Amino acid sequence: MNLEEIDMIKRKKISKKEVEGQLVSPAGKGIMNNEICNNVRVREDNTILVKKTLRSGQSINFDGNVVILGDVNPGGEVIASGNIIIMGSLRGIAHAGATGDETAIVTAFKLKPTQLRIANYITRSPDGDAGDGGEPECPEIAKIKDGIVVIENYPVLGDKQAKVG
Repeated sequence: MNLEEIDMIKRKKISKKEVEGQLVSPAGKGIMNNEICNNVRVREDNTILVKKTLRSGQSINFDGNVVILGDVNPGGEVIASGNIIIMGSLRGIAHAGATGDETAIVTAFKLKPTQLRIANYITRSPDGDAGDGGEPECPEIAKIKDGIVVIENYPVLGDKQAKVG
């Protein structure tokens, strides 16, 4: 795929078939392998890409998905009607599925929120957990499972390859 095709993808919505077996992210910002996309539901909503760290007092409120290339520091807040994906640490407030979508997720390299909400469910990091200094081995995902917010390790394709080799 050349730059002209990528630019065209950014300007209009295209279907899976139009990209020859590849799937374009909803934001049109990149290509994802079909094997990855089969494990993660891709929404057709609007998606915003934020290329900065949210500091205390800063807030994002978006009707759709939010992808942040940076951290959300304590005092920072992200509210989205869809999913929230943070390519960094979440130490502030995140509210995915703000319009009541219980299938929304929050994912980050490190989930240590002051408050995490999905739809009408609310949770926070356990007491004494904030200063443990331990880094997770892989990204983490928060979702609703059986009526409670659970945080699990995000399934990484590299794990399969690492076990084989």
